[in-house]
This record gives sequence, C-alpha cells and structure tokens, in this order.
Amino acid sequence: MRGAVIHAPGDIRFETLDDPKITHSTDAIIRTAVTCVCGSDLWPYRGVEPTAEPHPMGHEYVGFVEEVGPEVTAVKPGQFVVGSFATSDNTCANCRNGFQSNCVNREFMSTCQAEYVRIPNAQGTLVATDGVPGEEFWPGLLAVSDVMGTGWWAAEAAEVRPGSTAVVVGDGAVGLCAMIAAKERGAERIIAMSRHEPRQKLARELGATDIVAERGEQGVARIKELTGGIGADSVLECVGTPEAMSQALRSARPGGSVGFVGVPHDVAVDGQELFFSHVGMRGGPAPVRRYLPDLIDRVLTGAIEPGKVFDLVLPLEQVAEAYKAMDERRAVKALLKP
Repeated sequence: MRGAVIHAPGDIRFETLDDPKITHSTDAIIRTAVTCVCGSDLWPYRGVEPTAEPHPMGHEYVGFVEEVGPEVTAVKPGQFVVGSFATSDNTCANCRNGFQSNCVNREFMSTCQAEYVRIPNAQGTLVATDGVPGEEFWPGLLAVSDVMGTGWWAAEAAEVRPGSTAVVVGDGAVGLCAMIAAKERGAERIIAMSRHEPRQKLARELGATDIVAERGEQGVARIKELTGGIGADSVLECVGTPEAMSQALRSARPGGSVGFVGVPHDVAVDGQELFFSHVGMRGGPAPVRRYLPDLIDRVLTGAIEPGKVFDLVLPLEQVAEAYKAMDERRAVKALLKP
C-alpha cells in the first residue's frame, strides 16, 4: 500500500509501505474511504515535536472493514465504520466511566494517512453505520473521528449550558467544531477569537455570534467588555500554547469553566492565579468513542455539518502539499482521498 511518512520537519513523503496485517485477535483492517491532516500533525512537521526516525502519520479515518480478528464481532467485512484517534476496549473501568480515551488498553492511532489501516481494539473502537453513507457525508463523519469529537469534549469540559456565553480560543478545525458543539449544547452567545477573515466567516456560519480579533491582554479586555466586565461562563481552549491557555483562563468569569483540548506545548498554569480566579479547568484527549453514536446520527440527519472545516481536498498522493497548505494557513483542514 501507499501512505504518508514524515522523515524530518517539513519533509513528508508518500511512500510504499507494508500492508497492515491482523496481529492481535482484537484487530481489524480497514480500507480508508477518506483521511486528513490534523492541526496536531503540524507539531512534528514544524519541528516542535522531534522526529527521531521516519514514521507513518495520521490519526483520523473512516473506511470499509476488510478483515477482522477472531474476537471482533461488533463489525464485519464490508461495513462502513467510524472510529476514534484513541482506541479503546470499551469495557474497562475508565471506558465504563466515559473516558475511553484513557482506556487501560489504549493505543493512539498514528498510521491513518494511508490506503489501509490496522485498528487495534476494534471491537470497542469502531462504530458501523447503517449501510454505506453517501459520499457527501464522508467529510462530516471523518471530522467526528477527531476534531468534531474533540470540539464536543471542549464544550462539555467547559460546561456549556443552554443560555450561556461561550468563548472559543482557536479558529482551526477543532475550534470551529467547538463552535458547532457550543451551539448544539444551547449557548446563547458564542464568541470566536479569530484574526483570519475566511475563518471568521466560517465561524459565523457554524454558530459564532461575535468575533474578537484582539490577542493577549487586549483580547481579554475585549471579552470582558462583551460580558459586562465579568467574563464568559465557558471558555473552550483549542490551541495548546501558553498564550492561548493564559487568554482562556483570564477570559472566564469567577465560577466559570475552561475546557482545554489543544495538545499542550510548554503550557504552565500559575497555581495561585488559578486559586484566586475561582475558574474550573478540565481537559485532555477527547473521549470520542463515547460520542460516536450521537455525533454520527447528527451528521447523517444534517443536524451538524462539521465537514465544512475541510476547505482543501487533495488526492492522498499529494499529502505533502496538504501539510504545506495547513502550515501556511492557506487551508483550515485538508481532506485526502486515497
């Protein structure tokens, strides 16, 4: 098969790789329908995360089951399936508590920008759709495997409630999906922090009621101005930088909540500042598997359209250009077709 391999910062290649095989009785092999590049893939691409040796890339996927191990009965060959970037058995205590992304048998997917993918813990990870969805739904279902599920987790972690005011820090695919989630969860006001005009337009389309372009202290001051000097009920941090986390914490009202889902890089929280802020915090890798049945249904019924975050579509063989376009902010999120 063919797939994406990172060799060094800025060096993504489309190469011939060994076909995946069933190595555990709980595995499945899928043929990829569509895959994509994630904003978190840009960390190694930019050299922020080291690349010690060449390795495959990608953790978002939907596709057709080709083969299953003997312990896999939940899905069967020929079915169209959606999974999570974090695999789970869906039976351990952490899974039963709703945190499948912290399953005791968790494995993070990392080979999905390819024609075929081995899915560990397939019994608990994959969810089959009723029949094969029309191709027009594939981008939305692909988003559910990570960015939409992560945006939903941001809204839940930030305790977005009906009638509340939510601030979304970050205008990438996760941030945009977080706006969808905040709207679905009943937020009356959704303030998107964005300086990028095309993304501002999409943010409004997906649910944002206000746009704040300012950053740092000016950005916090603008949020306070829009919220009667108090701050927002919920802040959804979808970036992972120290600046984004600081802005998120200072934009929340006393008693408000921050849901942080951007993978943290050099982020440190001042304990004393947090103590006196009365702001609650929760985050981590999104428990996407918990949300899959609900989010799949919302996509297939047209209730949400997270596929709109894909503003660049390329053949899988042009994966290097997909990374380049996202790195240069020429694209929010690139969809790849094998």
